[in-house]
Amino acid sequence: MITFHAQRLTDVSHSDRERQITKPTNNALEVSNDPNAHSNTLSRVRTVEFGSLKPTLHILIVSSLLTFNTSSLKAEDWPQWQGPNRDAVSAESGLLGQWPEGGPPLAWRAEGLGGGDSAPAIAGGTIYGMSNQNEKEIVWAINENDGSPIWKAVIGDRVEQRMSQSKEGPGGTPTVEGDRIYVIGMGGVVACLDRIDGKLIWKRQLAEEFGGIVPPWSFRESPLVDENRVICTPGGPEAMMLALNKSNGKTVWKTVPKAQQSSPSATDRSGGGGRPGRRGPRSGAAYSSAIAIDFEGERQYVQLTAKALIGVSANQGDVLWQYTAPANAMGINCSTPIYKDGILFAASAYGNGGGAIKLIKKEDGSIDYEELYFSPSMQNHHGGMVVIDGALYGANGGNGGGMMACLDYETGKVLWRERKGPKGALMYADGRIYLRSELGPIVLMEPSKEEYIERGRFEQPDRSGSRAWAHPVVANGKLYIRDQGLLLCYDVQAK
Repeated sequence: MITFHAQRLTDVSHSDRERQITKPTNNALEVSNDPNAHSNTLSRVRTVEFGSLKPTLHILIVSSLLTFNTSSLKAEDWPQWQGPNRDAVSAESGLLGQWPEGGPPLAWRAEGLGGGDSAPAIAGGTIYGMSNQNEKEIVWAINENDGSPIWKAVIGDRVEQRMSQSKEGPGGTPTVEGDRIYVIGMGGVVACLDRIDGKLIWKRQLAEEFGGIVPPWSFRESPLVDENRVICTPGGPEAMMLALNKSNGKTVWKTVPKAQQSSPSATDRSGGGGRPGRRGPRSGAAYSSAIAIDFEGERQYVQLTAKALIGVSANQGDVLWQYTAPANAMGINCSTPIYKDGILFAASAYGNGGGAIKLIKKEDGSIDYEELYFSPSMQNHHGGMVVIDGALYGANGGNGGGMMACLDYETGKVLWRERKGPKGALMYADGRIYLRSELGPIVLMEPSKEEYIERGRFEQPDRSGSRAWAHPVVANGKLYIRDQGLLLCYDVQAK
């Protein structure tokens, strides 16, 4: 059991505080505050020292926290994975439709966050994320205005992942709900923290408590908070999915996996099973995050597991239906499902593709589905997809690279494919698609069913040597790009 305590900034002596600011170390958060700095300009960096991490929780509360208001969520915030509706779409307006040469201006940069691909969540003036730092897995909070640190909290020891890709740190995004935030760590820690100061409220463990099996690339899920439930995917034989009470962490229900049955039209596509793990049984969890949908008056949670796209009853946790075609034979299924205009779509890479279905309520009350199409032209790896005006946009390709593709969402017809649009992660805001290539470049696209239209591109400064897998985020007129321990904030608001 980890003991938690708080250390306020006011408890640090004046001389210690000077030492923290003037002598950065490896576990410092470094913040640059030059609003005129450009994407290719390095400016002076103000460094704030958090202090060495021990197996305790250290919380540093700075003056900017005094104005924090837990009820101050704005429509332009991005409080969870893939935004307010978990569909990678922002309602924000008034953004640049064309970027200047070299990209939009850099507002500030925060360094020393620690390793990881966790995309930020932004709510109420604060940015939240996850990292590995000093052999610990942490959650951090920084100021939205300038990137200055507010607090960081240890949720467990660093998880040693045997797969080399993305082993630097966690990939899940915190979920902000009310005055709390919820996270899932690489080894299966599910934690609820106070969003003001990072104090632990409750914690559970997917593997130790529920028989969950850690996938080869660790747990990468971003928790879904819906009504009074926190939804996650242990991937174990007694708990494929799990609902916890969001207030106290108590178990609400567990989903026992159904026997896998191949989709009628998917027999030769994925196999829905794949190889067993090298060190024991294979996890039923993949790397996707669940969404909530309503169908015929019933709430359900839809998740892409290692073997199938499934729908689970929100009230009981029972498996209502399952569709195996979008799950590849490797069980490496990463992208979040999409539900738009009554159509469910999910996809994966490794020679597979994506399938669209419509749910059907039968006379006996059970739920089935009709497959509308399956397309090998949307082998989406982990960059996600977005639907705009009846068109599905996403990268088609796996480890060998890929390109942007556009499909008719209702029919699956390929409208165009373009190598100028690199494989990467994307989101949509104010008439534009923001694309972060996994090799580095950031691209602004105009959605079009006719052709690929680019409205700007730039390279970030100080690229790490790792693939850029953290998804881009737009909130409150700013574009956020994370590259391991570096978070860049660009001003994309039209003047």
